[in-house]
Amino acid sequence: MKKPELLLPAGSLDRLKTAFMYGADAVYCGLPSVSLRAKSTFTMADLKEGILYAHERGKKVYLTMNLFTHNSDIPRLTECVQMLKLLKPDGVIVADPGVFAFIGQMCPDLPRHISTQANVCSALTVQYWQNQGAALCVLGREVPLAEMREIRKMCPDIKLEAFVHGAMCVSYSGRCLLSNFMTGRSANKGNCAHSCRWKYKVYLEEEQRPGQFMELEEDAHGTYIMNSRDLCLMPRLNEVMDVGLDSFKIEGRNKSEYYVAVAARAYRKAIDDYFDNPHTWTPDAYVAELATLQNRGYTLGFLDGNAGPESHNYDISASSGSWRYAGLVQSQTKDSLIFEIKHKIEKGDVLEFLSPDQFEPISWTMTEFYDARNDAPLETISSGHLGQAIRIPMPATVLEKLPVLTVARKKIV
Repeated sequence: MKKPELLLPAGSLDRLKTAFMYGADAVYCGLPSVSLRAKSTFTMADLKEGILYAHERGKKVYLTMNLFTHNSDIPRLTECVQMLKLLKPDGVIVADPGVFAFIGQMCPDLPRHISTQANVCSALTVQYWQNQGAALCVLGREVPLAEMREIRKMCPDIKLEAFVHGAMCVSYSGRCLLSNFMTGRSANKGNCAHSCRWKYKVYLEEEQRPGQFMELEEDAHGTYIMNSRDLCLMPRLNEVMDVGLDSFKIEGRNKSEYYVAVAARAYRKAIDDYFDNPHTWTPDAYVAELATLQNRGYTLGFLDGNAGPESHNYDISASSGSWRYAGLVQSQTKDSLIFEIKHKIEKGDVLEFLSPDQFEPISWTMTEFYDARNDAPLETISSGHLGQAIRIPMPATVLEKLPVLTVARKKIV
């Protein structure tokens, strides 16, 4: 049994590079005009640079073209498909059968992957897409572990991929109309307003008392009845690895470099350790690492069948967590880091730098740091200066472990 490919999201060129630095085998990304990520910052030039960067390192890039087309999309789609011949990605992720056929006609040698949006939940559907020429099917999040095994056995000659981590949509594999109905922002165009995360109150109106409303609340917190916890299969990743899937996918093209780094390093280490010694593998260290990400609470989703009440967070929809993304390494001098801040930093704070060369974080107490623009000493730098760089003096023995794009976190008391 070979190791599954570790596939990370990349919403920008820096996140693509971060994913690879922290252990991803491949990334998926796309232009906002033809994918389900309206807020993606990728340009065609970024994609060209990112694909070249990946191929120089023996990595892969898959382009998401999983839009559901309207007639108005066809001219833009045609332009993008023409560009595929120049970009030479390693595959393209599609959901619309028309797009699938169109790309097959225009780029017959380009592997086509079937998106989770296509709701592939049975061997029958996998076989259908295989017969159409698909190279890979992404299984729907609704597929339990037992059915994954069955599909793998019944479909041995096509690659299979499954989500192992990330946000869960309340609707069927993300095909949601709530956002579009309530805000005019289409979830199926990548511009979801996350209406399922909002706090709802329900009122009853009795027929003979029009205009008199009785409030119906679930509890004192309101009714977050559609708010799913985030998917995390790490506690039982060994069982998922035993299925023999070809790719493990992590959700989150709108997430930060910190999210990409933590998720990549945790799943990279977990996969490698399992294949080195499956008999002694335990998930505890990797689960603890993933807990440093802001999350809505974790769930195994549909791994054991229908998800129960424990898969939803009925109390609150906001993400929680005791760690924050502190910043990332912009560059180095011979004796200092140039560090771009993403959170307020004060003298005496302890930052944890996540070296791509080791799993154990490197703790660093901020006893001195300077404004990178004028080298003025600082006692604090507020969140109002996010994106500003500071200089942190460090010995060479530490600097060599913290290359450009290394991320750091700060614990919030």
